[in-house]
Amino acid sequence: MSTSRTDARHPATDPDTAEGWRLERLTAPSRLFGANGLRAGPDGRIYIAQVTGSQISALDLGSGALETISPKGGDIVAPDDVAFAPDGTIYATEVMDGRVSALGADGRARVLRDDLPCANGITVHGGRLFINECRDGGRLMELDRDTGAQRILASDLPSPNAMEVGPDGMLYYPLMTANEIWRIDPNATEPVEPQRVAAELGVPDAVKFDADGFIVSTQVATGQVLRIDPRSGEKTVLAQLNPGLDNLAIANGRIFVSNFTGEITEIAGAGTAKTVLPKGLNWPLDLAVGADGQLYVADGTYFYTVQPDGSLRTVGMLFSPGFPGFLRGLAVAGADEFVVTTSGGQVARYRPAANETDYLAADFDQLYGVAIGPDGVIVFAELGTGRVHALRSGTVETVATGLHAPVGVAFDDDCQVLVAESGAGRVVRLSASGTDVVVDGLQAPQGILVRDGHLYIVDAGAKEVVSVDLSSKARTTIAAGLPVGPPPGVEPKPLKGMPPFSGPQGPFAGIAAGPDGCLYLSADGDGSVLALRRSV
Repeated sequence: MSTSRTDARHPATDPDTAEGWRLERLTAPSRLFGANGLRAGPDGRIYIAQVTGSQISALDLGSGALETISPKGGDIVAPDDVAFAPDGTIYATEVMDGRVSALGADGRARVLRDDLPCANGITVHGGRLFINECRDGGRLMELDRDTGAQRILASDLPSPNAMEVGPDGMLYYPLMTANEIWRIDPNATEPVEPQRVAAELGVPDAVKFDADGFIVSTQVATGQVLRIDPRSGEKTVLAQLNPGLDNLAIANGRIFVSNFTGEITEIAGAGTAKTVLPKGLNWPLDLAVGADGQLYVADGTYFYTVQPDGSLRTVGMLFSPGFPGFLRGLAVAGADEFVVTTSGGQVARYRPAANETDYLAADFDQLYGVAIGPDGVIVFAELGTGRVHALRSGTVETVATGLHAPVGVAFDDDCQVLVAESGAGRVVRLSASGTDVVVDGLQAPQGILVRDGHLYIVDAGAKEVVSVDLSSKARTTIAAGLPVGPPPGVEPKPLKGMPPFSGPQGPFAGIAAGPDGCLYLSADGDGSVLALRRSV
């Protein structure tokens, strides 16, 4: 199988800073792009599907080494779960493309089906391939491994997810929206009624079986790992972990659990757990320094602050009460108050301490950067339509059209709006007569910021931070070789999203400034947060 090795996400070159600047890494690089489906492989390694990273990795339990099996930019897009056929073929569900693909031992991938919305749970039993669709009204089916022909076992299911055939020959599957686990006879020749096994859980999203024939199930909302008797439904808590659990694998009696954050945990015994891979950032996306002086990070399904020791404190996550959705753009609106954009096309006012969100505007196509003007006007970029909008007193006004992939927005010192046109490689200023070019010749500008007459730009294409004096137009590259954007030679394939849970997902290398002038950068290339400080 054709593979490439990686032990962490890292830049292609060592970062370099201009005279008078120094670069610090505030958080450690992430080992994975999140962690979703897990499966013990025939070689004894644990295979990890990573939706946002669009890759599959294999973890050696002895050495801790990670090997990339299917890389970003490859044929498999946004894999959510994986399973092995007896001949070693890897089958993967591609949740954002609605596909099931097969990856052969020669490294070649083929699409088995491409018409299965939110294809998610997958398992192979006795050479037979079963998949389901994690959506309201989802289906559970068997697919012919050669032709893709389908046989529907159950329909109109409330968000089924990772599943497994039990020792009794029944196919067990969780229903996330119903908060239950069910089973069905996959060998029945006539339609049969599924049977409920367990209820009132913690939003189960995966089912596997241990050597004693008991269900082991992760609970995404509560963070519990449960052992459930499939005969009685009796539950035992094996471990209490952080919410955001996604899947699990059992290898030689050892239980391994994945989390959206990329953390892999081994359940070492009843009530005990051991971190195998630490959590990290999936992207990260936009950044902001809050009214409390803390650095906040929007990381899609999570919202964090960066602690002095480099750790990440969770402020909110997808299953927290009042969480606004998959976060992207971020602006500070007051004490414990933020204006955010989501991948669902919404602009919202988010108060995490109060677990409250007010949606201010909705139904936009791929929102990215957001900024708040001195008069309270909210400006935001809509990449999908090439527009920039202003929201004032509940009314949305389109202030620019025909832009080429607008991403970052900011206000300059004269309260005029600047926009990073990522597709055009430039930053423009909006005026009553149209747009004026402020700086061009960039590769893929994303996050932008104005401080003390200087415009700071994260150019994800060039992997640089550029400073432009807005008076003299003098331009300086203050940091280069940064871990932002995709690796050289890699063109990531679009992540189409999972409506209505999420719209299309994509990177956004944000930038923020502290009161001391320190610049904070999202380094999505290795999943870290960086700081650029002036040398003393």
